[in-house]
Parts: sequence; structure tokens; C-alpha cells
Amino acid sequence: MYFNHSDEVWDRFPELVALVLVVRQVRSAERKVGVLDDTLAKVAAALGAKPEGELPSIQAWRQAYAEMGMKPTQYRCAAEALLRRFRKDRDLPSFHPLVDALNAESMHAAIPIAAFDCTRISGGIVVRPASGLEAHRTCQGEIERPAAGEIIFADEGNHAHSRRWVFRQGAEAVVSNASDTVLIVAEALHCQAWEDLRALRERIAARATELGVTITEEDMLTSSRRRFEFTHGF
Repeated sequence: MYFNHSDEVWDRFPELVALVLVVRQVRSAERKVGVLDDTLAKVAAALGAKPEGELPSIQAWRQAYAEMGMKPTQYRCAAEALLRRFRKDRDLPSFHPLVDALNAESMHAAIPIAAFDCTRISGGIVVRPASGLEAHRTCQGEIERPAAGEIIFADEGNHAHSRRWVFRQGAEAVVSNASDTVLIVAEALHCQAWEDLRALRERIAARATELGVTITEEDMLTSSRRRFEFTHGF
């Protein structure tokens, strides 16, 4: 399997850096009460000092959305949406032990993180402009057709696993209790992207240990290193 961004994306956003990880044995992930409390407390403290819209990583995504012709306050990257919700509610809904941990780390880093069940991916994923033929299945079960040119996460089966780049994941490859091999992608555009993603990688590794899952493959993608390949299943 593989993950990469298209040349069109790199041409428009050469500053992009992406952390990609393959996590296995996810089916055995164990939920531990209170394990995220310290991270969530740090997120709350950070939001008390500075609103999410002033964070450099979030500002970079807002600029990218503006360059793509979308209103940044209408289509917020996933990390900003999480931070905004957490600032209002001081809590997040629980989905799956791995997803909950990634959501907490996404807020802590203010960097969007996506996670995909590899058994639900056809061939691999390319982040690219839509052709207009792809289908995006929402969590409500509806099928949407991204307009041609919209940046999506697309596989070889023309499934759009994410819309408007890092705005919203679909339900086609959502991580569930049946998932065992998961592809994790974190993307950043700000000037400290490399350093912040390396720090995020270490925190995700610590979470993996807590959950009892294993990171087996990983890489950092840049304009000079664009493709990540891995084996689905050993």
C-alpha cells in the first residue's frame, strides 16, 4: 500500500510536511481511564492563554484554505475544529481508544491528524484534486460527490476518504473495534512544521505504548521525499 500527495498539491504547497505512521494490533487497544487528563489539561491551559485562531499551525491552515478559495472560518481544519469544540465544551466525545488519543494529541499539537482502517482502503491513498467522479460517504451514511478540483484523500476505488483536504474524514475507512492495521497521517504547513511533527511523533509513540499497539512503519514526507509505501498485513 502507499500514501502520497500529488504533484499538484506539492506545487501549490511546497512547505507541506507530513508525518505518516502505520500502527498494528489496533484491535487489542485498551482504554485506560484518565490517561488523557494531563494532555487535555494542557490544551485547556493553552486555550486560556491564546485562542486557537492565533496559533501558527492553525493560521497556516487558514491561509491554505483561503488560497483554495474557501472561507477559513467556514471550513476549519480538523485540529481547529477540535480545539474550538473543546474550548466551548471542555470535553470531547469518545469514539475508539486510538482515535481518542489521536484527537487529544491533535489538539495538543494544533495539527490535524487522520486515521484510516487499511482494510477499507483500495490500493493506497493520494491527496489530490478531485476529478468529480469520487464518492465520499459521511458518518450519517450520505454519499457526497466532491467537486472537481477539491483536494481530497482518494484511493484507487475512487473513495474520497477526506473532503476539503483536512476538513472532514469520511466513514468509509473509519477506525472501529474491528480495525487492526491503521494508517495515521498528520500534516502541517507552518514554519516549525518539521520540529512540531517530530515532537508529535514521540507523543504518538508514547500513546501507542499505553494502548498496547505497535508502530511498525513511519516516515516524514516533504517535497523532496513524497511517497510512503508499506505492507498491509504480515
